[in-house]
Amino acid sequence: MIRFHRGYALTALALFAIEVVIALFVRDRFVRPYLGDTLAVLLVYCGLRAITRLRAAPAAVTAFGVAVMVELGQLIGILDLLGWRDSPLARTILGTGFEWKDFLAYGAGAVIAIATEAIAKRR
Repeated sequence: MIRFHRGYALTALALFAIEVVIALFVRDRFVRPYLGDTLAVLLVYCGLRAITRLRAAPAAVTAFGVAVMVELGQLIGILDLLGWRDSPLARTILGTGFEWKDFLAYGAGAVIAIATEAIAKRR
């Protein structure tokens, strides 16, 4: 069922803004590739929690799964298969290069999501 949770929606918007800043202005070997990937999972997680009734663990697993699918799309050259290689938007959203280390960043994002929920629940 669909529901709306303002707190998760606002957090998702804030994460989206951070991701845009990273995409536009950061050119390094850690923040953009790894922190950005970790935040992307948190963004998807918060988006899911904002509009669905998914609990923390299923939402985190789903967000991780979305990230893994995007990464596997990079492995098979999804941009070329879809004819989107020249689209800056598609390249930014779907990425352009497969990297095994990205899976660690995605896992970190899912773990952070679950841990944050557990800490918040204790309070």
